[in-house]
Order: sequence, then C-alpha cells, then structure tokens
Amino acid sequence: MAEIPTVVIVPGWRDSGPGHWQTLWTEQLPRVRRVVQDNWVSPLRRAWVERLGETIADIEGPVVLAAHSLGCITTVHLPHEAAARIQGALLVAPADPERRGVLADFAPVPYQALPYRSIVVASSNDPFCPARLAGAYARAWGSEFVRLQNAGHVNVDSGHGDWPLGLALLQSLAGLTSRWTGEQPAGH
Repeated sequence: MAEIPTVVIVPGWRDSGPGHWQTLWTEQLPRVRRVVQDNWVSPLRRAWVERLGETIADIEGPVVLAAHSLGCITTVHLPHEAAARIQGALLVAPADPERRGVLADFAPVPYQALPYRSIVVASSNDPFCPARLAGAYARAWGSEFVRLQNAGHVNVDSGHGDWPLGLALLQSLAGLTSRWTGEQPAGH
C-alpha cells in the first residue's frame, strides 16, 4: 500500500497571509508542513532553497509540494538530493525574478526538466508573470500546464481563498481520492 505523502506548503515573497489557499490548506490538511523563511521581504535564493531543502529532509516518506509565486522558483532551484525526495509539485503563479528587482537573486530561472511530476498553474492576467512565460517554464520543466482565465496572481486579492480546483490538482499529484481523510491512493 502506498504511503500518503506529506504536503509541503512553499509560500512566495512576503508569505501567504490569512485567507490564502496555502494558509487554509495548512490549517485543514492533516499531513502538512509549511516552509517558514527567515526573511520574507528581502529574499535570498541560497537561504530560501536551503530552508526548503531542510524542510523536505526532515520528513519521512513521500513529499508533495504546493508552491506559490517565488515558492515555485525556490522549488526549481533545489539541488538533486532534495528534488529526488519529491513525488510531485503544484507550482502556482510562478514569479518572474528577472522582472522584479527584489526577486533578482533568484534569476536566472532553471530551464531543465524536473525529476518529478509537476503541474504549473498560471493566469491569463497575472500581474507578476505573463502566462506565456509560465507556459515556457512548464515546457522547460516538463510540467502539465493549466491556464486559468482572469485569475490574477491566484491569491486572496484575486478571490482564491480555499481554491477547490487547486486542491483537486494537489490530490492528483498525491494519488489521493479525497482530502487526506485516510482513504487509500487510487488503485490500491
């Protein structure tokens, strides 16, 4: 029987506050860990990647990531040892560090296939990353691509609180049929 994975929530720049789907999932899902960075305002790639790697290393069993914005870019910068532990990653509204001065330390973004299944979710009107760039990321990373219409940055400001579609995508990466209620992965 396959083990139910631990979900690692990987917030982006300035963290994900109250009402954000990442915060709600952290509160609702029983097997979840949230990455907490030392500096949410002036992010440094090395520190953020190390903290994510440490979080993954502390977990026994399979890991599925739910990353948002700069959290997506942090995820794709992981070294091989940490990436090898990942079963899947939901990469939502990836950031464009080459466009935003405060995020510049995360450039250039790696353009190579990820060693795990991944889904990139992007919006047609994300103010922080054009859908065409998110699509280029998805192609380079070997990710499935989900393009949402007029979903902004897929956060509280764009009306994405609990975000059931995102949870369904996460469950598909984890191989689960329900909200981590103890049901076994499909086919087992």
